[in-house]
Amino acid sequence: MTIFGLSLGTAALVALLGFAGAAVGGAVGGILTGGKDIGNQLAAMLGAFYGPIAGLFGVALGVVVLALVF
Repeated sequence: MTIFGLSLGTAALVALLGFAGAAVGGAVGGILTGGKDIGNQLAAMLGAFYGPIAGLFGVALGVVVLALVF
């Protein structure tokens, strides 16, 4: 079994992918919850804005756990 080190570049890449996933998830969630009331585009924009804010702690915790494991 090979031990990999979590470099700063890898941590940044993982954090960027986590925030992108949170934005996509927020956009989809915004469309599902408010698309009929305020329109799909506005709901997706608001969800993509607030999704990474909600995912901040999860992404940060995941990067810290990865740094401790690897």
